[in-house]
Amino acid sequence: MNQLSAVISDRGSKYAVSGAPVTDRAAVDAFLKDLKRDKKFAKATHNTWAVSLSDGTPLKGDDGESGAGMVILRMLDRAELRDHVIVVTRWYGGKHLGGDRFRHVQDCVRAYLDRFIG
Repeated sequence: MNQLSAVISDRGSKYAVSGAPVTDRAAVDAFLKDLKRDKKFAKATHNTWAVSLSDGTPLKGDDGESGAGMVILRMLDRAELRDHVIVVTRWYGGKHLGGDRFRHVQDCVRAYLDRFIG
């Protein structure tokens, strides 16, 4: 598992990003389960994720952060990254971020791609 734990902090909300190679939905579910074994991530407000499988199947999960999974999926498609799940985790800080939350998701994915995918 690759992970950047303190990517962004804004108005009390904190963001992290994690990811790993996967081959199917079962592997995605196993990755999410493994991530949430860490109490810090299990207690997060949102663990949004996406993956584009090599057979063309797009999978995503918003975990209550409506639209965030699609933001991740679009970035994976632009990067032509297949069979690699990326999870953006947010711990809500008490203040609504509006549209900034999507920019933060993008920044997290970009940081992950730059660091681990190149």
